Amino acid sequence: MFRKGDVFDNPVTGERAIILLGTRETRGERLVVELELRGAGFGSALHSHPSIHERMKVVGGRVGIIIHDAISIAEPGKMIEIGPGVPHRFWNAGIVAAKLMLDIRPAKRFEAFIRNMIGLAQDGKTDPMGMPNLLQLSAIATEFDDVIRFLSPPRLVQSILFPILAPIAGIRGYKGSYSEYVFRSPLKRVQQEAEIRLLEQF
Repeated sequence: MFRKGDVFDNPVTGERAIILLGTRETRGERLVVELELRGAGFGSALHSHPSIHERMKVVGGRVGIIIHDAISIAEPGKMIEIGPGVPHRFWNAGIVAAKLMLDIRPAKRFEAFIRNMIGLAQDGKTDPMGMPNLLQLSAIATEFDDVIRFLSPPRLVQSILFPILAPIAGIRGYKGSYSEYVFRSPLKRVQQEAEIRLLEQF
């Protein structure tokens, strides 16, 4: 499980996550992360969470955000609440790194999804935007449908296509979740004094 002080890097998207409050400390109920978006334009793909409440605070830089169909640029200090089922994505909208605080509840299953996506990127198994190929995506999307729903391809297309592709993906050796990624050690661990002060304000 994620624990306070763990550091994870996605080498493809340039995202760096420092765990401020981990699933280990909260028994999977909550995850608070300081997320740095180092690549201009990079961030999450458009998605929604069926049962997760997400709170985001911009700490540094400029963050582009889509919520439903509304696009905005958030500056430091901006707080955004994203409820279950709300389509959204965010990205670095500046020329320098952007930094956010993310508060995710519940977080246990979300952690497993994130670990798989980071592991695939670290092993060179994603495209330049950090997304796996269609067969791998069908396996992951099926496994984590209770956690995250990508909106591309469109949901109607996914509902028809993914049930067909998922068994083919299994035959080809793709999995919805990989134990080697779920239990992979973090890049490093850091001291948390400064981050804890930020967390208390968050």
